[in-house]
Amino acid sequence: MLEIACFEITSAETACQSMADRIEFCDNFELGGTTPDFYEFLHLKRNYKTPVYVMIRPKGGPFFYSDEEFLQMKNSIITFKEGGADGFVFGILISNNEIDEARNGELIELTGETPCTFHRAFDRTPDLDQSIQTLIKLGFKTVLTSGGKKSAMEGKENLKNLIEKYGHKIEILIGGGVRSENIEELKKFTGGTSFHSSAILKYDTFVTDDEIKKLKKLSS
Repeated sequence: MLEIACFEITSAETACQSMADRIEFCDNFELGGTTPDFYEFLHLKRNYKTPVYVMIRPKGGPFFYSDEEFLQMKNSIITFKEGGADGFVFGILISNNEIDEARNGELIELTGETPCTFHRAFDRTPDLDQSIQTLIKLGFKTVLTSGGKKSAMEGKENLKNLIEKYGHKIEILIGGGVRSENIEELKKFTGGTSFHSSAILKYDTFVTDDEIKKLKKLSS
């Protein structure tokens, strides 16, 4: 399974026309992804068949949110769900970087049957084993992770461990610097089958069709 992170509409259209199994649609690459524009999302849903997972994140920075920002996240989920979102991507932590069970649980309840991914806020938590068990209990279908490190290559030992222990209970989506030059090694070492990449090469600002095709071929 290859998910392509798309931070603007041009890249999203490229990924939808290429070989992406699904896209994670968001805004603001420089902030690590925030909630995208609703009308751009509708354009993708009306014109392409590729599943679109929507990032629900009102701001960049640490994954702590005020009551007003949390309400904004709930309203976004309601809006995008009505628009036909295929999945949601979010994650809320409390001040010690533990998972906020109450708030994440509220958001999952709002999504209903729509699958949810806990994003790389997971990698900030102090105990990955404890955290992934919490995510499974809450009902997340997927966790996007680099194994608690800055990149998937650095975290490959932890990724292998997580996949061996929990891969049968939750989809472990390997992300963090995943590119065509390292995806084969990551797949072989970790035993992973799900990969997340922006498919943006050095000195580029947009997703490239050629990189998506390479990623898909090498991960299959």
